Amino acid sequence: MAKKNKNPLHTSRRTFFKQSAVLAAVAVTPSTVLEAAENRTFDKAAYALEQVPITLSINGKVQKVMVEPRVTLLDLLREQLGLTGTKKGCDHGQCGACTIHIDGRRVNSCLTLAIMQEGREITTIEGLANGEELHPMQAAFIKHDGLQCGYCTPGQIMSAVACVNEGHTNNDFEIREFMSGNLCRCGAYPNIVNAIKEVAQ
Repeated sequence: MAKKNKNPLHTSRRTFFKQSAVLAAVAVTPSTVLEAAENRTFDKAAYALEQVPITLSINGKVQKVMVEPRVTLLDLLREQLGLTGTKKGCDHGQCGACTIHIDGRRVNSCLTLAIMQEGREITTIEGLANGEELHPMQAAFIKHDGLQCGYCTPGQIMSAVACVNEGHTNNDFEIREFMSGNLCRCGAYPNIVNAIKEVAQ
């Protein structure tokens, strides 16, 4: 049976690497972040993250907000402004659930930095309707039952509006091609195409 090493200066490789990793992390962490973590206050944490003021035009309204430079437009819309119609799906720009319009063009907001949008007109699903009057595409989706669970629907509608505005509605194949960035796990694609065709006409 091997004897245990009673030398207090002895340390295993595993312990050495653990201690080294912790020391390295502490060494490269800014002191302001450490201070905020130590005091456990949200105000100090916000300053530690270097928030900056920006002014955005969203659905025709000017919004002045404080954002950390790495915040995506999707997170700003949902977490700070309460515009939760824009959905967070894959968060990698692959499902289209977060589609919005920036200056009339469809954009995946999960891949877009909020701080870069000053001076641009941002439109979300909440900005399509005119008061209680639905946008024609919203009404067409309801009429043609272009949704099931509804999670992808806001992004689908935003892409569908752009698809019509871009003139990519000459036939079913073209519509499907230019809507391919928006996934529907429920498989409502035929009804979505029908809704787009009706609005395009």
